[in-house]
Amino acid sequence: MMTPEDVLVEAGRLSAEGKQYVLATVVRVERPASTKRGDRALVTPEGELVGWVGGACSEPTVIREALRALEDGGSRLVRIGPSGAGSDAPADVLVVESSCASEGTVEVLLEPAQRRPQLAVVGESPAALTLAQLARTIGWRVSTGLEDGADAVVVATMGRGDEEALSFALARGADYVGLVASSRRAGVVLDAMRERGLDEAALARVRSPAGLDLGPSSQEEIAVAVLAELVAWQHMRPRVETLLAEAVDPVCGMTVAIEGAQETAVHEGVTYHFCNPGCRQRFEVDPTLCLESARPR
Repeated sequence: MMTPEDVLVEAGRLSAEGKQYVLATVVRVERPASTKRGDRALVTPEGELVGWVGGACSEPTVIREALRALEDGGSRLVRIGPSGAGSDAPADVLVVESSCASEGTVEVLLEPAQRRPQLAVVGESPAALTLAQLARTIGWRVSTGLEDGADAVVVATMGRGDEEALSFALARGADYVGLVASSRRAGVVLDAMRERGLDEAALARVRSPAGLDLGPSSQEEIAVAVLAELVAWQHMRPRVETLLAEAVDPVCGMTVAIEGAQETAVHEGVTYHFCNPGCRQRFEVDPTLCLESARPR
C-alpha cells in the first residue's frame, strides 16, 4: 500500500513524464470511516486507483468522478455518505449517497493533471530559441532537435536541413508539423520533398508558413505567432476518451465502473455490479425483489 507521501512522489514522476492522472485527497471525514484526512490516491486514465481513500464504499465513486474530472479538466469536491449527508453541502460539492453499513462520510478533493504536450523545436534561429523558451513557460515539454514521441514538431532551421527534419517528423507521426519559412521558400522545400517521393497526403500535413499570419514580423514575433497556433491546435485536439463503461448498482442506485469491479453477481444470465459487498449480499438474498425495487415507478 502506498503512503500519502509515496502517492505524491508518484504524481511527480508522472508529471515529469507528461502523463495524465487525478490526485485524490481525503479532506474531511465523519467517523466511522476506513480512511483519514490526508490520505491520498492516484487514478489513472485506465481507471486504476493506487493509494488509499477508503475501501469499497468510496473507491468506485472516486474512480468514476476522477475519470470525469480528467475528461473535463475541472477539479471537484465529492462528498460520499449516507442518505442526508448532503443536507448542509455547499452548491459546489458533489454529493453521492452510499448504502455502506458504516454510515460514515468522506469528502475527497479530485485534482486532474492533464498530459503536457511534447514539442520538438528544430533549429537554432532566434525564432526557434524563442519558441522553445515560450513553450516551456506555459508548461509544455520541449526538446531542441528531433526525437521520437513528440506531439508537435516545428522546423525553424532557416534552410539548414528542412527537408530531412520534416521527413523525420512526418514519418514518426507527429500530430502537428510546422515549417517556419516564407511562402516562397516553403514551396521550394515541399517541391524538393515531392521529388524525394513523399506523397501529397503527407505533404498536406505540413503547416507552412507555421503560425498565425501577423504580417511582416521579427523572429521573436514569429515565435509568438507559432506558439499561438500551437495552443489553438492543442485545445482543438480530440480529447482522449477516458470514461469507463458503467453500470447501476440495483440495490442502492450508485453508478459503478464495470472495468475492475470487484463486487458482481449473476442472476438469470445477467451480470450485476455493486458498489460494495453489502449491496451484493442483499441482492443475493432476493435478486427478484431488488430488481423490482430498482425499476422506475
